[in-house]
Amino acid sequence: MDQSKMNETVISAKPRGRPPAFCHEQALEKALQVFWRRGYEGASMAELTEALGMNKPSIYAAFGNKEALFRKALARYQQGAVAYIGEALQAPTARQAVEILLRKSAELLTDPANPRGCMVVQGALSCGESATAIQQELSANRRAYEAALVQRFEQAKAGHDLPANTDCRALAKYIATLHQGMSIQATSGATREELDRMIDLALKCWPQ
Repeated sequence: MDQSKMNETVISAKPRGRPPAFCHEQALEKALQVFWRRGYEGASMAELTEALGMNKPSIYAAFGNKEALFRKALARYQQGAVAYIGEALQAPTARQAVEILLRKSAELLTDPANPRGCMVVQGALSCGESATAIQQELSANRRAYEAALVQRFEQAKAGHDLPANTDCRALAKYIATLHQGMSIQATSGATREELDRMIDLALKCWPQ
């Protein structure tokens, strides 16, 4: 073999650069799925290492400890799976906002491609004393969601989209309770059609 062909052989045999050991976004999505399905405490490090294909030191190096990983997964959930909440609140009327919110929630909660239920609701319900910080954070998340509903309803009342005597806090609590109840029902096996019928009934009670 002449020198030029030998050089070509050597060049072609050289690696073109190894791919990274893992894709950060893909690994985080896998962690999200585990936490969504199992809750914070229910998700063991053994299950997370298996799902991510990484050992514990690698997970800690990439994401921090389990609590930090959960927080990153929760942020991904809020920015992705339930981003429709913020979009729904921009609807022209408060009633439309609530209908979009609940319909899209029913779709998400019963989608066979996802774990059943809401990650925020399920995560908080399954937290014990050893995960107080996470439970408090999830509770704060739910309070912020409720506060956003209050603000939207106050805006609607000021614009005469809701009756002047509407108790916006009570209405927000009612919608938030429906939403959280839908999560529990979906986890117990409720179908999309069953949740939609419940939404139909709830909308019949809308303030006039």
